[in-house]
Amino acid sequence: MSKSSSSRYAEAGVDIDKANDFIDQIKPLVSSTFRRGVLTDIGGFGGLFSLGGDRFKDPVLVSSTDGVGTKLKVASLCDVHDTIGIDLVAMCVNDIVVCGAQPLFFLDYFSVGKLETDVATDVVRGIAKGCEISKCSLIGGETAEMPGLYNDGDYDLAGFVVGIAERDKLIDGSEIKVGDKIIGLSSSGIHSNGYSLVRKICFEELGLKVDDYVDELGCTLGEELIRPTRIYTEPLLNLFKNYKVRGLVHITGGGFDDNIPRVLPKGCKAVIKDGSWPVQPIFKFLQEKGNVPVEEMRRTFNYGIGMAIVIDGRVVDDAVQQLVALGESPHIIGEVAARKGDEESVVFV
Repeated sequence: MSKSSSSRYAEAGVDIDKANDFIDQIKPLVSSTFRRGVLTDIGGFGGLFSLGGDRFKDPVLVSSTDGVGTKLKVASLCDVHDTIGIDLVAMCVNDIVVCGAQPLFFLDYFSVGKLETDVATDVVRGIAKGCEISKCSLIGGETAEMPGLYNDGDYDLAGFVVGIAERDKLIDGSEIKVGDKIIGLSSSGIHSNGYSLVRKICFEELGLKVDDYVDELGCTLGEELIRPTRIYTEPLLNLFKNYKVRGLVHITGGGFDDNIPRVLPKGCKAVIKDGSWPVQPIFKFLQEKGNVPVEEMRRTFNYGIGMAIVIDGRVVDDAVQQLVALGESPHIIGEVAARKGDEESVVFV
């Protein structure tokens, strides 16, 4: 088929030639993420990845999929598209590392009304950066141009990750015991949850623009809101080498109240010491300007803690020291206690 034969399709809003040029443009970005195990180059119908035969005794594959929600709207308002891909990778790889899994490979889905090559390339650049941080290979993806479904300038993202863990080293919370301590790892800010409320407070109620400087934040509103999600895979994988982690919680949508109970055994509750970690200014700003109760803040947002680690209290201080050495900002935020009857699973004191 000649290039000219696709002109009627281009008139309808889908430019095949532009899509092919886009693939050529992102090939170096994608190939820079390849690690041991990748068997195919970009452009095939499927991505191939070898587990390496004898590298694992009893391997279990761990997978997750996620998006970045309406943070995409903020990226468009800021016209900054090379960080949203980091968010996409983070939301996926942080979900599998809580199972004890090492990320292997990543795939993305990018859908758009009209393909703008520069914007799309920036998005993939961010995805590649996220894969680099998490040592995960970007081995495939789909770019879908869908005029009529999306307005010009709009796009959506979804990510898919597959990781691996030894069966006997999986982390599922079943070994959590009363007396265990809870370490919280600081978030970089809002991460990628709660942006519908963020946009309502900041743009609708306060009438702010992304380029407005906000004294309480020490930067423009856009700079704060577009800040990428922290990727915790490497520090945690290193922590696993020296310490038995009994439970991990990725604090995303639902905050503390909905996420921590997902790993707690029956008869256990998490007692969180309020004020035991620094809460970033953006949360105080949203809470005060939006008149949001603190209970709702802790359920809607990560409220300053992106990952929670449940570990034996006898080694908690040593584990904290290792996390600091790995560049993290850990805080002992609580402990596991006995739960009776219909008590709440998460209690703040």
